[in-house]
Amino acid sequence: MDLNKRIEVLEQLGKYMTSNEQEWKDVKEKAYRHNPWFLPEFIEIAVQNISNRFLNREVLIRFVNNYNLPPNNVFSKKIGIVMAGNIPLVGFHDFLCTFLTGHKAIIKLSSKDDILLKHLVNKLKEYNEEAEQYVFFQDMLKDCDAYIATGSYNTSRYFEYYFKKYPHIIRKNKTSVAILTGEETTEEMDKLADDVYLFFGLGCRNVTKIFVPYEYAFVPLLDAFNKYSFLSENNKYMNNYDYQLSILILNKKHYMTNGSLLVVEDSSVFSPIGQLNFEYYSDVEALEQSLKSNEAIQCIAGAKNIVFGEAQCPAIDNFADGVDTIKFLLQLNSKG
Repeated sequence: MDLNKRIEVLEQLGKYMTSNEQEWKDVKEKAYRHNPWFLPEFIEIAVQNISNRFLNREVLIRFVNNYNLPPNNVFSKKIGIVMAGNIPLVGFHDFLCTFLTGHKAIIKLSSKDDILLKHLVNKLKEYNEEAEQYVFFQDMLKDCDAYIATGSYNTSRYFEYYFKKYPHIIRKNKTSVAILTGEETTEEMDKLADDVYLFFGLGCRNVTKIFVPYEYAFVPLLDAFNKYSFLSENNKYMNNYDYQLSILILNKKHYMTNGSLLVVEDSSVFSPIGQLNFEYYSDVEALEQSLKSNEAIQCIAGAKNIVFGEAQCPAIDNFADGVDTIKFLLQLNSKG
């Protein structure tokens, strides 16, 4: 299965993912029933982002043209991929890079997200039976030539230990932040709401903290966030919100809320579900310099960085942690 065939079958998969085929609808519904954090709206957003930004033919061709990918990988290796399960299809990009480079993807799925990708891979194999030799699912990853693993800070330590003898990419949990000036438009605030609320804030590209100038007016922000007021009817989400609220009340800590999100002054860039942290700043350049050196931050929205609303919509060449997965995989070819 040469590179052109792999691109063709991925393009076909992208079209399927944006289709209204009943089988695909049923699979997405099954994924939601299996994991209630995967709201149908959120699954659809993840699917659309992958289809439009990863699996468009022109995008794929432009992407592979940035590298010297051989038509056929005669040095094909087994790549063990440990996928997270915090948001729908979160590990798709690692699978995509492995497939494009002609390596064999040996995938360990998270129990939270073990339905969608399996179905999509089966579709690939339907479209071209040669895909059978490129993707496998296993509960235990053994005897692989290299590993790509994503997990929490605790699990990443185990990954570092178990995979230390092999070429590897180990990703720890990260988060994202936004810098506000107080001059944002209503449309920008509306898009910032997406960065904060999508996937319940569980993604590493979700904004979990905002930085605002002194005397910042929070009311327009809270009003814009009412776009997601429907989450106040979600029991799992509101259980977290109520718990955080009770902690704030017990500790007599000041907070603001619109009924679906707690906005709290806190130094941490990480915030629990149902809460958005904030911090004041006086020097935006010094702030940006500090944030860009913070290893816990995946991306920064606002202030000439990522446009509001785009945090959860990375391009195909926007690699997690800034580590080029394609280059990593190509280096394995040179080792024969």
